[in-house]
Amino acid sequence: MSTTDLRTQVREFLSSRRARITPEQAGLPVYGGNRRVKGLRREEVAMLAGVSVDYYVRMERGNLGGASDSVLDALANALHLDEAEREHLYALARQSQSGSRRRTKSTAVSVRPAVQQVLDAISGAPAWVRNGRHDIIAMNDLARALYSPVLADPRRPANTTRFVYLHPEEAREFFVDYDQIAKDAAAMLRLEAGKNPNDKALVALVGELSTRSELFRQRWASQDVRFHRSGRKRLRHPAVGQLELDFEGMELPSEPGLNLNIYTAAAGTPTADGLKLLASWAASQEKQLTERQVPG
Repeated sequence: MSTTDLRTQVREFLSSRRARITPEQAGLPVYGGNRRVKGLRREEVAMLAGVSVDYYVRMERGNLGGASDSVLDALANALHLDEAEREHLYALARQSQSGSRRRTKSTAVSVRPAVQQVLDAISGAPAWVRNGRHDIIAMNDLARALYSPVLADPRRPANTTRFVYLHPEEAREFFVDYDQIAKDAAAMLRLEAGKNPNDKALVALVGELSTRSELFRQRWASQDVRFHRSGRKRLRHPAVGQLELDFEGMELPSEPGLNLNIYTAAAGTPTADGLKLLASWAASQEKQLTERQVPG
């Protein structure tokens, strides 16, 4: 990432966070009803963070170099940043420090055999590993069956965010809550870009999505960031119908940059029955494929 790009990221992130907070939300008195700025003024943020106006203006113009942890904490509190937004601010600050623009390691595109063994051992739940770019790196059989619409794209590695934005008709059919999924996907990529700004493949992916999807351009410009750790995902599978799955996402300490995702359903629920049906469907698909490959 160039110095200019980094300054732009910092400026747009801080100004967007400032614009969303009203004086009332910040606990500040409001005098008169004609404010020319959306959200807080710069001098109000400076006061809340306990820094001079000149210092805050310098930060919002893109210069976080030299900002101490205590200043960043105070700024995060003043702007009401959540956990993901704080991490993003700190990542941008690290990039702004002198000498911090060292080359970052490329995100992994494969896993060790032992990790694939772990996935294969999880037989009752879809489980898969992705990197920070949302490339699908490894899956178990049930995950391959569940994500068959995503895997229909011949490009490899398959990428869930590319599917969401560049195959919107299929994605809207597959993801019941498509709008939220699209919003979250862009926000997760934005968070990753703050941590790994020199990942060439990530830069290329963002460029491709920005060029080909107006929706992605809008979501990317929002400057939103978020984690993807747990929750519920509603999918509409072409073979077994709608599934309401609980998901857990966790980092793999032995594989830096990779995340394990596992989808489950409570016993006795329609989705639990749907997963069993999905496993049966996957087995029949595998059998048909094997029979086609065997010479007659």
